[in-house]
Amino acid sequence: MQNIYIALLRGINVSGQKKIKMADLKIHFEALGYDHVQTYIQSGNVIFSTQATDQKILAEQISDQLKSTYGFDVPVLVKTLEELTDIIQNNPFTEERYHQDQQIYFTLLGEPPHLENLQKLEDISYPNEAYHIDGTTIYFFCSQGYGRAKMNNNFFENKLKVTATTRNWKTVNKLIALAAES
Repeated sequence: MQNIYIALLRGINVSGQKKIKMADLKIHFEALGYDHVQTYIQSGNVIFSTQATDQKILAEQISDQLKSTYGFDVPVLVKTLEELTDIIQNNPFTEERYHQDQQIYFTLLGEPPHLENLQKLEDISYPNEAYHIDGTTIYFFCSQGYGRAKMNNNFFENKLKVTATTRNWKTVNKLIALAAES
């Protein structure tokens, strides 16, 4: 039986750095033996299926393939359709004042952060920004737009000492829809 996964690549095609064409990315996934490969937008979102079940091994295989081809590291997180669906359903920012289509972001962590690193965040706050951490997901609201946010992906990575990648509300919902069609 084929399992459907969504690979989220960190930091490709941002400001002209770590360029990987989506058509090439699809070929790399197919070379790894993955089926039904589909990319979504240039920021490194790939839906694929495989019989494999270990998401960490899948992420390592993808990262190793890209490193050997391009010569730079690309952190990769692999999620299931169910995991992404749960993230959307568990979003704590559901009140009307939160405009989900433009101001809600999800920072996905490669592993759960250590308690001492979580405690470092307790006294930090910025106007117009709010977050909630649930396991390996940071739900993030920024009313002034992500480009102006102080608590961006790099902020959370540095404070929590874990690899992270961030997607907006629209992208996560689109990935869910595409994966559900696979």
